[in-house]
Amino acid sequence: MTYRRLAVLLAASLTPLALTAPAAHAATPAAPYDFNGDGRADLAVGAPAATVAGKAKAGAVSVVYAGSTGLKPSTYKLLTQNTTAVPGTAEADDAFGSSLASTDLDRDGYADLLVGAPGEDVDGDTNDGTIVIVWGSKSGLTGGRTLVNHNDRDNDRYGKAVAAGDFTGDGLPEIATGSTGFYGLNFVNGPFTRTGAFNGGSGGSFSYATRPYSESYGIESLSTGDVTGRGFAGLVVHGRENGTDDAVTTLVDGSISNFNDWLVTLPSGYVSSVGDIDGDGYADVAVGNHRETSADPAGAKGGRVTVRYGGPDGVDTSRAPLSVTQDTAGVPGAAETGDAFGSGVVAGDLNGDGYADLAIGASGENSGAGAVTVLYGSASGLKTTGARTITQNTAGIPGTSEKNDHFGARVALTKGTGLTISAPGENSGDGAIWSLRGTTATSFGPSTTGISTTGSPNYGSVLGG
Repeated sequence: MTYRRLAVLLAASLTPLALTAPAAHAATPAAPYDFNGDGRADLAVGAPAATVAGKAKAGAVSVVYAGSTGLKPSTYKLLTQNTTAVPGTAEADDAFGSSLASTDLDRDGYADLLVGAPGEDVDGDTNDGTIVIVWGSKSGLTGGRTLVNHNDRDNDRYGKAVAAGDFTGDGLPEIATGSTGFYGLNFVNGPFTRTGAFNGGSGGSFSYATRPYSESYGIESLSTGDVTGRGFAGLVVHGRENGTDDAVTTLVDGSISNFNDWLVTLPSGYVSSVGDIDGDGYADVAVGNHRETSADPAGAKGGRVTVRYGGPDGVDTSRAPLSVTQDTAGVPGAAETGDAFGSGVVAGDLNGDGYADLAIGASGENSGAGAVTVLYGSASGLKTTGARTITQNTAGIPGTSEKNDHFGARVALTKGTGLTISAPGENSGDGAIWSLRGTTATSFGPSTTGISTTGSPNYGSVLGG
């Protein structure tokens, strides 16, 4: 096994690494975010701006466990770098909880949680960054270890983004990490164990891609899904174009040893979600770009979401991208400057018809009060008829829409749990979460799940679930 540093137009550099013995495999690995193996997805809520033990912006994560009726805010696990058995120490500006991902890393039947802390100082290197693994168990999350950074001399802010899944088709999980610096995207190969050496991996630079990525901004966001229909996940990689702050988005195939040899350009945006909207066996990619065209040429007045339908070559080239704004026929509302439509986006089957639906956050709507629009999937693709809009003024939704709540900044959607919406600006920056399951809606804030409201934690600025 080797660790490969890969870059377009550059020769690969090979460094041998030790192997660990494969972990014992559970009969059925747990689904992501099912931390206690009960068959229900739990919710991880990141508050990277949270104050911990007097340390500003040390960061925290609350994990809310799900029950038979949905999320149970009274049953939660608070994670900080001061939590027993979680590596590290809470320090100012660590930003623990800046990124979240989950998969069953050790294949024991319990999903594990990955938490990025890109502001962590490591061995005197300011903002070197770190990623912590917290292990799942029958009783929920407990214990942890620090993920190796094979390429720490060539990147910073490790953990700015993180994703997990089988990216190579070998049946084992890998972890993909985003950072700043020349080698912005790195993989760590499985299998993973709770002790012992990590396996090898690979790292690549997009500095020489068709649209070169900025090393200063680095890899800012990652999403995953089986876009090519081959039974394992592709990786959607978000960054900024070199020399600008314009978004650039690429689909990566991790099964190719030099993944830079196969890159598919996707619509430019800052966040994305992957799901099979038309039920054809190929996951589709929905990319959110909340910016105005004056700030990013790929944006739109009020923001836009673009859907690229999947196919065996990464995208179905026979189908044009579908661009959706609040001026699209059938979509509620109107495109207005600053709406930030596309600030949050998630694909999942909300109505149980077998097609992935799309929930789109517009965190700037109505002077920053925020809104969420739900569009439904079908055999012909995403429909703009029958759409639903949700705000804090919607009947049955707790609270009241207020300026700068930023309702819809982040959205999550899981089977059994339903739709989760965050408003990190709620209550002057405390933040809050809304859980919508069927006709029932509940809301809770940081104090409910153990996070201090000192210094505006912006609870829910990151969601994993």
